[in-house]
Amino acid sequence: MNGIVAFSLKQRVPMVVLFVMILFGGVIAFRELNIEAYPDPTPPMVDVITQSPGLSAEEIERYITIPIEVNVATAPHLTAMRTISLFGLSDVKLQFSFDFTYEQAQQQVLNRLSQMPALPNNAQPQISPVSPIGEIYRYRLVGPPGYSVLDLKTLQDWVLQRRFRAVPGVIDVIGWGGKTKTFELEVDFNKLIAYGLTLPQLLQALNNSNINVGGNTVNIGPQAAVVRGVGLIRTAEELSNTMLTQSGGNPVLVRDVATVQVSNKPRLGIAGKDADDDIIQGIVLMRRGEQSMPTIKRVEREVERINSSNILPPGVRIERIYDRKDLIDITTTTVLHNMAFGILLIFALQWIFLGNLRSALIVATTIPFALFFAVGILVLRGESANLLSVGAIDFGLIVDATVIMVESIYRRLSAAAAPIGDPSSVHGLSGKLSTIFLAAADVNRSIFFAAGIIIAGFLPLFTLSGVEGHIFAPMAKTYAYALAGGLLATFTVTPAISAILLPEHVNETETRVVRVLHRLYRPVLHLAVANKLLTIAGATVLLLLAGLAIRSLGLEFLPKLEEGNLWIRATMPSTISLDEGNSYVNRMRAVIGSFPEVESVVSQHGRPDDGTDAAGFFNAEFFAPLKPASQWRPGLDKDALTTQILRKLETDFPGVEFNFSQYLQDNVAEAVS
Repeated sequence: MNGIVAFSLKQRVPMVVLFVMILFGGVIAFRELNIEAYPDPTPPMVDVITQSPGLSAEEIERYITIPIEVNVATAPHLTAMRTISLFGLSDVKLQFSFDFTYEQAQQQVLNRLSQMPALPNNAQPQISPVSPIGEIYRYRLVGPPGYSVLDLKTLQDWVLQRRFRAVPGVIDVIGWGGKTKTFELEVDFNKLIAYGLTLPQLLQALNNSNINVGGNTVNIGPQAAVVRGVGLIRTAEELSNTMLTQSGGNPVLVRDVATVQVSNKPRLGIAGKDADDDIIQGIVLMRRGEQSMPTIKRVEREVERINSSNILPPGVRIERIYDRKDLIDITTTTVLHNMAFGILLIFALQWIFLGNLRSALIVATTIPFALFFAVGILVLRGESANLLSVGAIDFGLIVDATVIMVESIYRRLSAAAAPIGDPSSVHGLSGKLSTIFLAAADVNRSIFFAAGIIIAGFLPLFTLSGVEGHIFAPMAKTYAYALAGGLLATFTVTPAISAILLPEHVNETETRVVRVLHRLYRPVLHLAVANKLLTIAGATVLLLLAGLAIRSLGLEFLPKLEEGNLWIRATMPSTISLDEGNSYVNRMRAVIGSFPEVESVVSQHGRPDDGTDAAGFFNAEFFAPLKPASQWRPGLDKDALTTQILRKLETDFPGVEFNFSQYLQDNVAEAVS
């Protein structure tokens, strides 16, 4: 270390240039750094969804859920299995050990599903793409007057889902709300009998007509023309004109025996927003293991491309409801504010205790150097930071080595303040550099010993596995990078800047704060030394009391991050119908939106068409983004707002159970529970 310090003192200007380059490069790297909201705490999980409309929950359990359970139970590294059987839906959730990757677990499940016998009604098990932190973007599709939710749902299913699935990093899009278009035939059985037809014959004729038939090629001059028969039915009129048979030499068409009308499949769920009771909502899912910020930016570019082109009909557009960047922006701003406050606080304390402005500035420079050094390492290694790992960095520990170094330099320069001509003193620049070098040599060993203690405290975090490892390993890595940056600054930048900023001689003065602390501390020290047994006994009692107090502390699985929203789940009676439940949901949405702190309210009632959210008509969820706290009523915080909303909902809707959380927090808690 003495060699590094000596080199830094000789190359003072390059060290300052290095400091500026680290800061400049760190700012650029910070803009490129992928920041996740939460570390993914879940082991590999595979969700098997099987839909069979018309089967009761008991039949779903007997004929679909149990056979799937039996077949996948032999998968290696399977640690837990949970199943849900609802009307028309089977959901089998499989959890694997952390020794398995998600891809390996998924392949093992697919292998076993392929060996299953046929399920009733030709039901096909599907692997759900949903992951606990995969929902990164929500939107709604809006159209001009005259566009029904059936028309918008058709665009959602046939246009938007295909476009978003092609975005790198996106695995699927979940559609919520709307009506899926169908053609319905109301058959007149008297006419059917009159023409000598049966219902199976009618169905067979429709199936035979609704196909395209391939042919061959016909040479037309020098070119080959493809011949094919196009028979796919596109409109209700085409379906009405479909030929069934002939009678007396005349064709019998569908319209002769039935009435054709445009309708929709039975609805499984309804979405609403504010005063609009029926909307088309889409949820973009990120592929597991992808980075959030780059994927969100690609999705936003695709949304802009769709809205600015002719992909959608005139007047139809995508409106953003939520994206993960909202949370990351809020919490990143909080982290940056905390960092700035930490720099100012350390600067102020150093100034107060040393009484020297320049030394305080030198210490404060270590914080941005260490932080941006860590950011640069993360970007170079292709790693992601998360809000827990960045927010948990203790700037006091980071600058600990620098404080020791600067105080040693300050003390040496003060001791070197001998009169000119004193043979024991060396004056001039070379004398100051020698003094700084000796000051660094005095504390090198102490600094490394202190750093070793800190590193030893973090070593157990690197050995954690399972959920604990997924949560704390990124934090330990980020902390290690920042600590390394702090040590690098201590032995390179700090001596160089000290040689530039600090004068040749300083007068070490005891500030007023230090004098007061000394006056208070000396009697306590004398009392402790004079009563050794009493001091040790008192410390032991305090230690025991602290141990007892730990048992009464509350525990949380993950630190609570303020997401700036509310996620409210309402559980209604299990037998409620979709229409009746939705009438309640619309009123609940109005109640939540009546609070001035709520920016908007989006509701989703029931489940999506693909069954990825295993719930029935009894379940409703509300997403309520909140306005900035500066626009809230005076004296109101989020806990008080939650209490007011809950009290109002319980008063207006007795018998309904409400649960409050936050959007991403609810997803993570549901996955690990």
